[in-house]
Amino acid sequence: MNQFERLAWWSLILVYLVIAAGSIVRMTGSGMGCPDWPKCFGYWIPPTEEEALLWQENREFEAGQVIIRNEELKVAKQDFTTGEAYTEENWEDYTRHDYAEFNVWHTWIEYINRLLGALAGLATLLLALRSFSFWGSFRRYVYLSWAVVFGMAFQGWLGATVVYSVLNPYKITLHMFMALVIVCLLLTLIHFQKHPLRREIYPQPFPKLFLFSLVLTAVQIYLGTQVREYVDDQVEFMGYYAQDQWLAQPEWTFYVHRSLSLLVVALNFYLWWAMKKLGFALAELRAVLVLIFAEIVLGIALYYFDFPFSTQPLHLVLASALFGLQYYLWLAVSRNRASRKSL
Repeated sequence: MNQFERLAWWSLILVYLVIAAGSIVRMTGSGMGCPDWPKCFGYWIPPTEEEALLWQENREFEAGQVIIRNEELKVAKQDFTTGEAYTEENWEDYTRHDYAEFNVWHTWIEYINRLLGALAGLATLLLALRSFSFWGSFRRYVYLSWAVVFGMAFQGWLGATVVYSVLNPYKITLHMFMALVIVCLLLTLIHFQKHPLRREIYPQPFPKLFLFSLVLTAVQIYLGTQVREYVDDQVEFMGYYAQDQWLAQPEWTFYVHRSLSLLVVALNFYLWWAMKKLGFALAELRAVLVLIFAEIVLGIALYYFDFPFSTQPLHLVLASALFGLQYYLWLAVSRNRASRKSL
């Protein structure tokens, strides 16, 4: 494994860690733990106590730092030291939204999520810089690597809009799917590195079937986000400790999500059986079946055992891993067919 491929793998791992952290943020309701962006209450390293966010006399503040006063966020206009009384002229209202709460756990869960995002962004930037060594031989590596960087930048902007919208569910869903686009770009780079040209040729139906399987998983992920949005509404309405009631009367998206899983199982089992019968050894297909089985078990646990702890983020992370693996398989099958035609 060369340095470029190693960087690509590290970038992919970090992106998946960001997806995992994001799912934990969603599960714990920590999305507004940092109500501003890219800082957190105006700090690069957020406070650990609410006292740091309250006005105090004879205290130094820097421009941009935030306090909570009368259930509102106030932003320091410039560097200054407070006197004996609060002076309105030194502060301005935070106008992006009116959310003004501090919870140390929520703040640090969201901060770790952002920190992992920054590390993933740095890794992808290093990958893009390293890609210039292929400019004279495999220029597509350069284009793909910089597409990842711009994708990460766009993802960061999306993260900011999610905060400014106070966790608009549609923006959260878009944020999730942008992460999957970045995963696909990185997997394409890894595949090109590992298999610049292969000899296998697959029968015509298989590329389309693998693509259909990938699309089904994407639809399932989307439906899952809609179910999750419904559950969030139920949590807000019924309370956190009413887990047995959250899905007592689910919307139609839940039933479609559950029923469509049967088609996912049937299609992927057929692909595994047909490929094995033709003599193609694809270990990734066995891994796909394992992930689908794990997803079904988690789905059953979520519905019948009232959302056991950590099952929600694990369900999303495994779905993202399944999508990535299926994309890699589709890329291998369809690209190998195209490569054979060009020989």
